[in-house]
Amino acid sequence: MKQIETYQYKKILVLGLAKSGVTASSLLHKLGAFVTVNDKKPLSENPEAQGLLEQGIKVICGSHPIELLDEGFELIVKNPGIPYSNPMIQGALKKGIPVITEVELAYQISEAPFIGITGTNGKTTTTTLVYEMLKSGEKQPLIAGNIGTVASGVAQKATAENTIVIELSSFQLMGIDTFNPKIAIITNIYDAHLDYHGTKREYINAKANITKNQTPAEFLIVNVEQEDVMEIARQSQATIVPFSTKSVLQHGAYVEDGWICFNGEQVMEVAEIALPGAHNLENVLSATAAAKLSGVENSAIQTVLKTFTGVKHRLQYVAEVAGRKFYNDSKATNSLATVNALAAFEQPIVLLAGGLDRGNEFDELIPYLKNVKAVITFGQTAGKIERVAKEAGIKRIERVDNVEKAVPEAFKLSNAGDVILLSPACASWDQYKTFEVRGDIFIEAVHKLK
Repeated sequence: MKQIETYQYKKILVLGLAKSGVTASSLLHKLGAFVTVNDKKPLSENPEAQGLLEQGIKVICGSHPIELLDEGFELIVKNPGIPYSNPMIQGALKKGIPVITEVELAYQISEAPFIGITGTNGKTTTTTLVYEMLKSGEKQPLIAGNIGTVASGVAQKATAENTIVIELSSFQLMGIDTFNPKIAIITNIYDAHLDYHGTKREYINAKANITKNQTPAEFLIVNVEQEDVMEIARQSQATIVPFSTKSVLQHGAYVEDGWICFNGEQVMEVAEIALPGAHNLENVLSATAAAKLSGVENSAIQTVLKTFTGVKHRLQYVAEVAGRKFYNDSKATNSLATVNALAAFEQPIVLLAGGLDRGNEFDELIPYLKNVKAVITFGQTAGKIERVAKEAGIKRIERVDNVEKAVPEAFKLSNAGDVILLSPACASWDQYKTFEVRGDIFIEAVHKLK
């Protein structure tokens, strides 16, 4: 960890806790800042805030009082989930107070270079693949970011011998200033998080921040099949490394004659890849490009791709019960992710879907519901998903209160040989704190059936 003096004696407000806020507060305190923490949850229900209080950090809980901004703060570190429309953030920006996320702190203190991964879908799988490939190649990687480990915590332990592989959301990327990954990946861009960003243009601009500080000495790995991604690439100063599942490229990562190739070199046969689903080929190509740019040998890449079957909550095989195979795809928080999951199976499917209503419809699912024999809905979007299911000609449609009740209902509507798939096409926040909680409840309900 670099012992920077940037924040010594500076008055800093950390807005919102959760894991990232707690870690950022403690780090800034160590770096000599005068830290104030403000979290909406009352102190009596807030063990994280109580712990910071014990460290000697000033804590204000229960509300976000706008008058706090009159206390002369020089910087705000905000929880990524707090939108820029929040009155506190709006007030800070009007006063000229810089606003960052803790990813920026992580970069500033890290002795290790970063490989940053963003996009609408495939971030977690790609991040995990890159990490596993570097690990297999003995490159001493660390994993961080939106995947569950706080970046500024990981960066405190990193040395120059490590590489931090970090999954980055658009929310996190809106709060960077100097962050500059050695290698950046943009997997794809589709309509998502418009309730937060307002427009697709703002969402794209947030994703583009991953490369805003890159120079020709750094690499940007991009999906050439996506115009929105290529628009970012054309504006980037980085060395562009393309990947494509459809075209043979002059350089970059691509498929040719059944082989994964990079810069004209055959890396391994596609048929040997263990990871299911055609959509995962994009993730494999981008991860392979990052690994090759990091000096990982083909044998190490092959070892990972022959054995890696996916991450938890992302098309995760759970169990077989009475001939039915259950899959947990709780991380499918938008329609495209669910489309990819549906396309991965040829068997009849009972689909479990629904969740937070962000104002969008689900008509793009209709062409991909051909193998779906029944739909079980739940959450705020139940009615919207039922409408598209009816339009797709599905006769058996049931609404239940939650995921736990959906599992036995799906079992009743299925037969041996069917797939029962949780792929909600929606965020979880109407009923569950995270998609991980939703997926774990699904897994538990499946095992209860057994």
